[in-house]
Amino acid sequence: MAHVLRIRITFWRVVLVVLILLGLYATAIRFIKGLGAATNLSDTTPWGIWIGFDILCGVALAAGGFTLAAGVYIFRLDRYRPILRATILTAFLGYLMAIVSLLYDIGQPWRIWHPMIMWNEHSPMFEVALCVMLYTTVLALEFSPAVLEWLKLERPLRIIHMLTPPLVIVGVLLSTLHQSTLGTLFVIVPGKIHGLWYSPFLPVLFYMSAIGVGIAMIIFESSMSHRAFGISLHDDILTGLGKAIPVVLGLYLVVRFVTLGAQGSLGLIFEGSPESYLFMLEIGLGFILPIILFSNARIRASSQGRFYSSLIVILGVVLNRLNVSLTGTMRYTNYGYIPSFFEAATTIFVIACGMVAFGLIVKHLPIFPAHEEEEEEAEPHSHGVYAPLQETMPAPLSPARPRMATPTGVAVLAALAALFVAFGYAIRPSVTPKPPAEDELSAAFPAGASRKLDMAEHQVGLKLPHDYAFPKGELSPGKVIFSHDRHVAHGDEACTNCHPKLYPMSSPKDGTAKFHSDERMYGCARCHDGIRAFAVGRECALCHGGDEGKPSLPEDFVIASRSSGVGSVRFSHKNHVLKAFSKCSDCHPRPYEMVAPGTTFGKIDDLSKRMEKGHECAKCHDSRKAFGISADCTKCHARQEKPMLEFTMR
Repeated sequence: MAHVLRIRITFWRVVLVVLILLGLYATAIRFIKGLGAATNLSDTTPWGIWIGFDILCGVALAAGGFTLAAGVYIFRLDRYRPILRATILTAFLGYLMAIVSLLYDIGQPWRIWHPMIMWNEHSPMFEVALCVMLYTTVLALEFSPAVLEWLKLERPLRIIHMLTPPLVIVGVLLSTLHQSTLGTLFVIVPGKIHGLWYSPFLPVLFYMSAIGVGIAMIIFESSMSHRAFGISLHDDILTGLGKAIPVVLGLYLVVRFVTLGAQGSLGLIFEGSPESYLFMLEIGLGFILPIILFSNARIRASSQGRFYSSLIVILGVVLNRLNVSLTGTMRYTNYGYIPSFFEAATTIFVIACGMVAFGLIVKHLPIFPAHEEEEEEAEPHSHGVYAPLQETMPAPLSPARPRMATPTGVAVLAALAALFVAFGYAIRPSVTPKPPAEDELSAAFPAGASRKLDMAEHQVGLKLPHDYAFPKGELSPGKVIFSHDRHVAHGDEACTNCHPKLYPMSSPKDGTAKFHSDERMYGCARCHDGIRAFAVGRECALCHGGDEGKPSLPEDFVIASRSSGVGSVRFSHKNHVLKAFSKCSDCHPRPYEMVAPGTTFGKIDDLSKRMEKGHECAKCHDSRKAFGISADCTKCHARQEKPMLEFTMR
């Protein structure tokens, strides 16, 4: 009778299949319709979770490979050999997942091999690309004995065993280079990263945290393998690894806070901004708490305690990498970024495929040792190094059927999507613009600043659109005339600074509502924040210049009095703006809410109370800036025979 393959359907397997199917759909959208349709990336935020999480975090989480290999082959800590092959497998899959994720991120993935032959030795990105490719090759060679043993190829196996020690040394050097250079990517942009995360010692901090999270990842992976495949946890080995985590994380915190103090950035911790809260969460949850947990002998000796403590370390380093790559730049860019569904789905898809691959490899290849007794010391070969030729061949797995999807593993995957969205909302920009210096229209756009693009400089001819006017609102003081030529000459030479979605370039009629809807640093306010350019509420005449470049003031209006015999209040914009040198923003602090006096003042009783407290008219009419509200009633309540505009108080 033919053997019938039976696959037991469980809830977690169904969840895993759903996540993979969603990832395949997101992958199709990414490679068919391109980055613009699949991501929320832009020129302002070109690095999203595909770089911040998949690359920066993925490479760090795979650091256990070079850490444990160095301990076994260089420092001869043979007690850790039983878990070495599984750790190398985890690192190998981790780097493969990072490379696959990079294929999603770059616009032309078929050119990913270019850094191998097109060298730019001055670029840290080149160094990272070259070292990652070379170290992935080294990991493949370090893992090859498992494949050769499965195929029973003894001669190639002996050659690989002879080459293993020098391969490990090369791997450690390559890992040291690219783990630290990932931090160098952010050292070269001083002033653009928040002071809580920027440091010239970022390469050192990245390298130290990678070692710490690499050790934690070994403990986490061993615990997951025990749950899924019934593999022994090697409690004595994992307990020994747990002792190293407080030391590594403690040294990391010392270097981190010393550099913050040297930069004068310690005060930023208590500034009450989203960045300060995320920093406290990162340090408290990801570093201080696991130091306390792993310093406790009972927790360290407990499989549950080690598992959750290592998970906390992983979350802390992940949060650190996301803070450096995303949160740290949000204040500078003033641009909010929330990962799209397709970005999150592809990330989870890659991780899910890595988990499935790990399970299949463990099921069919000799990854774990056959028995729990310690292996005998290998005989040194002629070169005087310990060749692991006598490693015990792994026996079949536990009688319990290995599970391709454990509740814990799939639950972590399912939670990643919510984590990405929540982190995106948490890092929305919250900027308090600094008061700008006194400037007028001539200072904002100095005479002679207008110029055409240098075609030789930009290599291609670019025809700038003509000036256009935004539609004039009912209460607007004048049209907004936008000049591409002036903005390009003023330093915003990248079209994508204002048009993040390249196809299509939205026309003014499509963008008017967005630009005039709020002040959350979108539209014009993204640059006109009082820091990089004059603020949107600085002076309305700087934008609302009308057709002739001069502001159009509204007509005079009167507010009819409810009391008989008392004249109405006549307000003249001309007198207040031209004679009193007032600005529109003095009376209209919110530039997108130029409302009529009837809706501004409300009831007469409310107006009286507010004026008595120094608000409304009394804000300037305080007997210092202008005559007081009680000085002479006739100055405001003048009789008007035929008012042009009239608003009656309710």
